[in-house]
Order: sequence, then C-alpha cells, then structure tokens
Amino acid sequence: MTKLLQINSSLSGDDGYSSALTNRFVEQWLASHPKGTVKVRDLARHPVPHLDAARLHAFITPEEKRTEEQQEIVAYSDTLINELREADIIVIGVPMYNFGIPSTLKAYFDHVARSGETFRYTENGPEGLLDDKPVYLFAARGGLYEGTEADSQTGYLNTFLSFLGLHSTQFVYAEGMAMRGAKERALEKASAKIEQLAAA
Repeated sequence: MTKLLQINSSLSGDDGYSSALTNRFVEQWLASHPKGTVKVRDLARHPVPHLDAARLHAFITPEEKRTEEQQEIVAYSDTLINELREADIIVIGVPMYNFGIPSTLKAYFDHVARSGETFRYTENGPEGLLDDKPVYLFAARGGLYEGTEADSQTGYLNTFLSFLGLHSTQFVYAEGMAMRGAKERALEKASAKIEQLAAA
C-alpha cells in the first residue's frame, strides 16, 4: 500500500492556491492509486512551534539526560520525522511570502532536521539519512520568479531536502497569481502538470 504525506503551509488553509494545487494532485493521485493512503499535515491548522532555545537544547541533550519536558519535545519531533520515513511520496504546498517560504514551514523543517536522525556529518561531509523518494512541491507565487535571482525558494528547498537524503524533487509552479490575466494561464499549466504527475 503506497503512503502519501501531504504538507500544506498556506496561511489561508484550503483556500490558498498552493493548498488547492496539492489537494488537486492528491485527489487525482488517489483516483489512479485507489489503494493508496494519505496523511495530511496542515501547518496552518496545526502549526509547528518555532524553534527556540528550549527546543534546540532538547534535541541536542543526550536521551538519558533529558527532562520530562525535553522528552515531550523530542517525541513531537519524532512523530514528524516518522511521517517522513513512512511516506512513499511527499507532497508539499509552498506559497511565497515576502520572497521566502512560510515561517510555519521553516518551523516544520527545524523539527525534522536532527543530527543522527535525518542527517549526520561524516569525514566526507553531511549525509542524509532519509530514504530517497519522490517529493512534489507546488509553489504558488503572486509574481513571476521562476529562474530569476528573486526565486529564493527553489534552491533553498532543494538544498534542505537533499541534506536529509531527499533528492528526487519536482516543482510545479503557479506564478503570476496576483497579475491580471496570468492566474488562469498559470492554473491551467499547473493542472496539466498535476495530471501528468498524478498518473505516474
């Protein structure tokens, strides 16, 4: 049974363009994979706490020395990491806010990037510890940024995911969503790509 993990990060929830794209992909994917299962993590409805000193110290404190509070923090992080481990496919909705990713998605990343769990440093440099699997990223932007220096998302997301061992990324862009006449073309183009990917 194929397991899909869907991560939405739009502050507008299901009304956000990036969420609409991930939802459309999942709907079409389920039609092509009726035995598949979907786990949804909505970072707007259930935000991950932002990293602070207490949470950081919990992650780096040896297990036998953790306080009860630190154990709870690590257990929460373990839940997020296990969702990534168990998934066969990962789908992430990524709106662009002020030229970056949502802070809620960054907080999520801060909880799943843990030394000894999802990456480690070797004599040859960092090594990701997650098994590689398809990661589909649906990026919705108000303007046109793909392929320009203003696209701060694509390089960052590829770098971060590769750091964990997730190298098989594919981006679907819906750009110009705030530009007159561009939104319809962008959604049409993204929908065609979604249909292609979901059937694979």
